[in-house]
Amino acid sequence: MSDSITHECGLAVVRLRKEISWYREEHGDPLWGLRRLFLLMEKQHNRGQDGAGIGIVKFDMPPGSRFLSRLRSAKRNPIERLFDRSMQPATKLGKKVLQLGETELKQLIPMLGEVMVGHLRYGTHGGRTTDACHPLVRRNNVASRNLALAGNFNLTNSSRLFEKLVEYGLHIVGESDTQAVLERIGYMLDREHEMLASTMGEGSFANLRGYELAGEVSRQLDLVRILRKASSDFDGGWVLAGLVGNGDLLVCRDPAGIRPAFMYMDEEVIAVASERPALCTVFNVDPEQVKELPPANALVVQRSGEITQAEYIAPLPVRRCTFERIYFSRGNDIDIYQERKKLGSNLVPRILEKVDHDVEKTVLGFIPNTAETAYMGMIEGFRNFANQNSADRIWEHFEAGTLTRKTLENTLANRARAEKVTQKDQRLRTFITHDSARKSLVGHIYDITCGTVRPDDTLVVIDDSIVRGTTLRESIITMLARLNPRKIVIASSAPPIMYPDCYGIDMSQLGRFIAFEAAVALIRDQGDDELLEEVERKCLEQEQQPDEQLENHVKMIYKPFGHETISNKIAELLRSPTLEWNGELDLVYQDIAGLRDAMPEHTGDWYFTGDYPTPGGNRVVNTAYLKWRRNDLSRSY
Repeated sequence: MSDSITHECGLAVVRLRKEISWYREEHGDPLWGLRRLFLLMEKQHNRGQDGAGIGIVKFDMPPGSRFLSRLRSAKRNPIERLFDRSMQPATKLGKKVLQLGETELKQLIPMLGEVMVGHLRYGTHGGRTTDACHPLVRRNNVASRNLALAGNFNLTNSSRLFEKLVEYGLHIVGESDTQAVLERIGYMLDREHEMLASTMGEGSFANLRGYELAGEVSRQLDLVRILRKASSDFDGGWVLAGLVGNGDLLVCRDPAGIRPAFMYMDEEVIAVASERPALCTVFNVDPEQVKELPPANALVVQRSGEITQAEYIAPLPVRRCTFERIYFSRGNDIDIYQERKKLGSNLVPRILEKVDHDVEKTVLGFIPNTAETAYMGMIEGFRNFANQNSADRIWEHFEAGTLTRKTLENTLANRARAEKVTQKDQRLRTFITHDSARKSLVGHIYDITCGTVRPDDTLVVIDDSIVRGTTLRESIITMLARLNPRKIVIASSAPPIMYPDCYGIDMSQLGRFIAFEAAVALIRDQGDDELLEEVERKCLEQEQQPDEQLENHVKMIYKPFGHETISNKIAELLRSPTLEWNGELDLVYQDIAGLRDAMPEHTGDWYFTGDYPTPGGNRVVNTAYLKWRRNDLSRSY
């Protein structure tokens, strides 16, 4: 993606199924579980570079000893920093880690425990500070009332959840949806304790008091029931992982399956991650051994080791996020790899129209590096076209009796050239300087390979998606123009982003989408400003209505125009007025049919279609439009 946007966070969970001493004897390493957590986080570092955090719970710690610990960092290379700190006490102990008793070892190594959660953060809301990093912790002197929570989620209605918590009589500090979720689950955890304690005054539990009563309540906690009550009015997309101080673990997924979660279990460990390949690599298992946590389901592992997987919330039609497949996840998942290649090949028929089917004078490239797999698919598509075209021409010559070696060589040579025309300078950091200086530096983020393109060539460069178009306009097109092709075609493996996302990607400002900018420009070109006013009026009329009654009125902005019309206008907007190159500039976007053909099981496409999976999405898009009309740059949810 040439435009930098913040997005999906990453989760890693490790729950040991043996005593720590077993891993010391079996693997020669009492920190085996902590190292697995580190690897799971490192294999998902693409999912968060604004900060990281880890939380652990230790089993059977004596009174006075810490049973829940947490480390967080928002500095550079946060994963390495966290695990350097975590491992340091063990390094100082040296060979004693193989000799000390398990309890003593856990007392001396603060981050050594049996249940662990790791989180990788991209800042979407709440700043880029250590305090904003997960896990967040709700503490209590009773072990089973402690809760550490980490998640990959956004809620559209966190402000209303806060209002509800205030109605409960709680004084909440902070305004993030993470804080709202933590306090909501924590509140229901407290109510569960009270309910269980009140019912234990009879029968076999009648004589329980103090420590014994607390222990029995802890054993009988029903985390599925707690989640069911806590999440009843959540609106958004989420995967949550929670550690209870008594050693219980919960992981749950939203009812539409918007956010991804995968799990692996064997006799040693239970592990959960946001991406399947991370689990495959860390535990050296085949993808078939890694299962998806179903939408609307919770995975609960009690301190006793009992495992429950159950539906905790009413399921919705499954709408797995397509952007997860197009861009966010690493491409070493075989399914994602094939999907990205298909996205590239699906663009080829329309690219061929843009190059007038003159493949011999077409050079194919990509904008590094997340578009490389789609680029491979595009090359395959061009190769298939060339093979079919060559076969037809050879057959024609054969039937006419004009087939010669020279004719055969010329026909087979009719191929598009695949070149690495650009390379990204990873060391150039434009964010460290002021805006005016940054603009001059942006044009040098990419280097070109001179001599790969001839003046009569058409250069086709594929990107995985085009969101705002800023980097294309200010940097990439200017840089590509230095190769002096006859024509440049920018291809996007994703459809145009036309609507805000409130479930994963941090892009709620409607006016920043170049597709929206293009549609508004087309409306104004036609002198139809009344349409913009009508949409505003309809959005205002719905402000006080319940979410379930809302409609996405922003669809009216795009309705008068077809896919090709908007693409052509975007191409016009992408051309900087200072561009000194006189060649043609064209644009090809993936269409919805091509997207669904490439990934039929992933139908979460609301940022392309405006069809939101939850009622809160319609409120967000209408709010985003009203904010745009008021020139209000604040978040829309």
